[in-house]
Amino acid sequence: MSLKVLIVDDEALARSRLRTLLAECTEPRADVVGEAGNAVQAMELIQRSGCELVLLDIHMPGVDGMALASTLRQMPKSPAVVFVTAYAEHAVQAFDLEAVDYLTKPVRRERLQQALQKVHKLLSAKDAPVEVGLPESLIIQERGRSERVALQDVIYLKAELKYITVRTREKEHIYDGALSDLEQRYGHLFVRVHRNALVSRRAVRAVEKHNDPVEGEGWTVRLDGVDERLSVSRRQLAAVREALMG
Repeated sequence: MSLKVLIVDDEALARSRLRTLLAECTEPRADVVGEAGNAVQAMELIQRSGCELVLLDIHMPGVDGMALASTLRQMPKSPAVVFVTAYAEHAVQAFDLEAVDYLTKPVRRERLQQALQKVHKLLSAKDAPVEVGLPESLIIQERGRSERVALQDVIYLKAELKYITVRTREKEHIYDGALSDLEQRYGHLFVRVHRNALVSRRAVRAVEKHNDPVEGEGWTVRLDGVDERLSVSRRQLAAVREALMG
């Protein structure tokens, strides 16, 4: 098994270093389909090569890596993104953009291999056949055990740093995946309320205005089964109200 990888970095030495490390990786292997020194070159190669993974620097001349990742999210079939940067302070923003992983330079081969494994796992989940006769569900890997959680029991999915909190009435689970992928696959069951959260359509009970002393006036959603209220962005307010009416 192998992944088609595009390397995007404005420094030729950094690109060469990643090529060398990728050549040493196995399970999965990495096939480098191209290199780009800026975002414009990267977009041309992404559209031509059909790459599955972009190893992306952040600080580049012109359009930076964060802006490029944001653009990629809008593509119908976007490649996975793993940021490779010398700056650790952008990690939270990176995961808001649904990055699969965030590596800091100098990159170790073992750490790069872990990132490739995460991407492969994500892509395999997208291609997995639906099991006939079973309710739609997530397979949660926690503390050395696997557990099937039926999506009909999930109240919300919330992205927090590298992982997703899967909340049911009984407990919270930690899921290793991308929120955008879950939204794409299960949009009929969940509605996005904020950039970092999806809620069960059937669990929406009320949309309420609130006044935060710091952020000012805003909106929250009240959900059946939990006391916690989740923030609703103005951009998603109409969709959440539609889910309430439906």
